[in-house]
Amino acid sequence: MCAAVITLQALVSAINLAIPQLAAGDLHPTGSQLVWIVDTYVLVFAAVLIPAGALGDRLGRKGVLLAGLLLFSAANLVSALAPTVAVLQAGRGLAGAAAALAQPATLALLLNDTRPERRPHAIALWTTALGLGGMAGNLIAGVVLRYWGWAALFAVFVPAALLLAAGIAAWVPRVPRHDANVDPISTVLLTGGLFALLYGIIEGPERGWGSGPVITGFVTGASLVTLFTAYARKARRPLLDPRVFAVPTVRAGAIGVAVGFFALFGLFFVNAQFLQDVKGYSTLVTGFATLPLALGMGLVTRRAVPLTERLGARAMIGSGLTIIAAGLLLLSTTDAATPYPLYAVYLFVMAVGMGACAPALTGGILAGLPPAQAGLGSGINSASRELGAALGIALIGTVLNEHHALRSAADFTAGMVTGYRILAGILALATVGVVLMWSDRRLVGREMQGVAN
Repeated sequence: MCAAVITLQALVSAINLAIPQLAAGDLHPTGSQLVWIVDTYVLVFAAVLIPAGALGDRLGRKGVLLAGLLLFSAANLVSALAPTVAVLQAGRGLAGAAAALAQPATLALLLNDTRPERRPHAIALWTTALGLGGMAGNLIAGVVLRYWGWAALFAVFVPAALLLAAGIAAWVPRVPRHDANVDPISTVLLTGGLFALLYGIIEGPERGWGSGPVITGFVTGASLVTLFTAYARKARRPLLDPRVFAVPTVRAGAIGVAVGFFALFGLFFVNAQFLQDVKGYSTLVTGFATLPLALGMGLVTRRAVPLTERLGARAMIGSGLTIIAAGLLLLSTTDAATPYPLYAVYLFVMAVGMGACAPALTGGILAGLPPAQAGLGSGINSASRELGAALGIALIGTVLNEHHALRSAADFTAGMVTGYRILAGILALATVGVVLMWSDRRLVGREMQGVAN
């Protein structure tokens, strides 16, 4: 399950290193088309996650996971062979839909196959895989792009997904289906609303936040989400009952996941460009230069569960998010002259913060839903993450544009410094809110053990 999560997440970060090759390649994309080549995957992924999670609960999580992996393989083949920008964008969107089908099922299947007393550790392992996927994407892209082209980067994921599907088909047992509701009206309203909101977020830096298409996206998205909320409150069995967010750990967990990945993906967006354009690293060196992030998450997440049992969820969440904010402030002091060992320490600090808080946040979301809706809970967790990631990229992209970051390394560094400080300030304010919302002091009590019931 964790290998599947790493593969799906790797494609999110890998594309960032391919931007220069795509821009200079035979497809000759415009600036706007290049943005959509990168963002279509995340956009569709985030918009479809919640209904996809419910679909897995209803039709069978193993079957939906296998379908998602096979579709993921086919979509990346389309991207690798794309003769035009439009075909490449279509392949990216199809891959996003496939990832949305597969990812919620991974956590649900992992928990089903884990003894109740080991489930907190399984959640920690799964959240580690999310972070490691981002690091793996950087490493894979660094190697592939050093020796081959951007098409080969997509081609790598074709056999990887097929091998995962074969292994899961052979070794992962099927689990009972649950009578989850996949109401078509709810699905259209929620998916359309999230898609429109994300469209506005992604297009804002490129078109301007006051432009007609961006305002239309926000207005349409807000209207559809409002309609979904009204419909779901009256429906007998809605796709997602909005009242679930009245549960403190679900509400705080979703916000905490969103702001954590808001910061992390803001870093991802800037990091590759900083290392290549300001520090002068090659794509291969840039990929390996992100290893401190993987090391930090891997080391800390393994210890997060016993620390949470000892200190309580609120302390771990507050400490973790605060450490992430501190890491951003440290990174805001860097420039072309900063030695890499010091930069690596700052990356490690960011990873420590994420590894400390992510398991508790995910556990809180899952504990607020009955076990039969584990796929839906995983969908809420993943949708929160992707929404936060899109916002982080949009915000720091806007700041870089305001500083005309493409004109020189100095302009880019100035924009990066401002962007990191804004991210840190927003994260600090959100951390206060998340800690105050969290009701139970000890995750081992209701939140983690609630997953087992």
